[in-house]
Amino acid sequence: MKAVKPRKGDALLFFSLHPDASTDAESLHKSCPVIKGEKWAATKWIHVRAFRRWRKHSSSNRRSAMGKCVDKNEKCSVWAKAGECKKNPSYMVGTDASPGYCRKSCNVCS
Repeated sequence: MKAVKPRKGDALLFFSLHPDASTDAESLHKSCPVIKGEKWAATKWIHVRAFRRWRKHSSSNRRSAMGKCVDKNEKCSVWAKAGECKKNPSYMVGTDASPGYCRKSCNVCS
């Protein structure tokens, strides 16, 4: 277990998942009680996929999925209009390792 000694104005950032979306057990954490002063906390959860088990694709399934012109999230068109196709291309359009979730709204279908 690692410990971080706080200093006024510090922030702590850690990732709870590995790049393949599997859980990083080393990200489990707890905090000590406040002995003097006060502690402020702010949590920002960023979800790149729906809350379901990540399924690894075979390379043939991956190529097949990349070729489909579909949106896999009902908010894709809103996100595309907000510029997310360029800001967040890994999720919206996809990569060689993972098909995008908003290919239709991003107009990247061949």
